Amino acid sequence: MYFIDTHIHLYDSEFDPDLELIINNAISKKITKFILPNLDSKTIDKMHHITHLYPEICYSALGLHPTSVNENYKTELNLIEQHIAQTNCVAIGEIGIDLYWDKTFYNQQVDAFIYQIQLAKKHQLPIIIHTRNSFNEVFEILDKHHTSTLKGVFHCFSGNAEQAQKILDYKTFKLGIGGVLTFKNSGLDKIITNMSLSDIVLETDGPYLAPVPYRGKRNIPEYLLLVANKLAEIKNTSTDIVAQITSQNAKSLFNI
Repeated sequence: MYFIDTHIHLYDSEFDPDLELIINNAISKKITKFILPNLDSKTIDKMHHITHLYPEICYSALGLHPTSVNENYKTELNLIEQHIAQTNCVAIGEIGIDLYWDKTFYNQQVDAFIYQIQLAKKHQLPIIIHTRNSFNEVFEILDKHHTSTLKGVFHCFSGNAEQAQKILDYKTFKLGIGGVLTFKNSGLDKIITNMSLSDIVLETDGPYLAPVPYRGKRNIPEYLLLVANKLAEIKNTSTDIVAQITSQNAKSLFNI
């Protein structure tokens, strides 16, 4: 039995004091692989440094996060595209639309999202999609640009049943499930009940969104087990089965 954390920001300064310790602790608990989604040009070098320190354990994804999109977004996209050509990344991400924090650069977010979808197609890589207050906008873009070869994950899914079904109807996307599943009033448990484990990958989104009982604290990789245990409880199966299926989903999706 082993687990894959498909979304964690190990390059975040929250992990600086004890990165080696938390990775070793996670590995001791059978969490053996981590995918590190990028935010913007400021995080690329540190992300690559970690993936070089931990080859076959940590994997890079490259993308421009929607909250990092501003008037200089085209320069950022050019830099990311250069790194894609020069490095061995496993996905384009974290990309998408975020209308929660600021709508100032909405049109630029749309342009950046479409551009990076095209990058994913060009390099035959999956995409890691960030949606916050933006499911309709993301769906509108995907409806125009989705093909049978475009695959990926809706990171930190916290939508409703209709939105979950819309994602699965594309046939090539998984739902990224993390600490929100353990939140008392999230309602995500009811949506997951009617889904197959084959549609799910696990993630922490560390250092953010720690599961209960650590909600509000730093989210570390070993807390992925709390998400897996909750998922096993909801699906009335064993944690071993959850590990087996979700890890195979991640391996297939990210080709790791």
